[in-house]
Amino acid sequence: MGLFDFFKRDKGKEVFKEDADAQARAQAIRNEIKRLGLPGNINVEVEGSRVKVTGDVPDEATRQKLTMIVGNMRHIDSVDDSALSGPQVTKQPKVHEVQSGDTLSAIAKQYYGDANSYQRIFEANRPMLKDPDEIYPGQVLVIPETSSAMA
Repeated sequence: MGLFDFFKRDKGKEVFKEDADAQARAQAIRNEIKRLGLPGNINVEVEGSRVKVTGDVPDEATRQKLTMIVGNMRHIDSVDDSALSGPQVTKQPKVHEVQSGDTLSAIAKQYYGDANSYQRIFEANRPMLKDPDEIYPGQVLVIPETSSAMA
């Protein structure tokens, strides 16, 4: 994916305090990635509100999930995954920034024309999402393509 900008430092999951130094931020991010069980050999470097992830991931879906998990953390503006080895994302994924009042069903209706297709979005954003009803304004979600979502 390369560099992905989130532009929402004040929203997201707080895994470290804003005044934490770069080493503490990186360790907190690594701990969250490990807690969520993402496969791969992943390292994290933090410079201000920008995160660079390096190492290797087994597939494109893991790369996308890694970027979304890190980018949806409070105090993070952008994620650079260009140094990750493994399958490369061939094109930027479609994303949706959650607005106040959004539900996964409403988002599915918007992108797929079918509110009952919310499970596609939910599955594409696991393990970041634990419950389809727990999304928040400012969160950025991957919207899988219709054809690959049905596979």
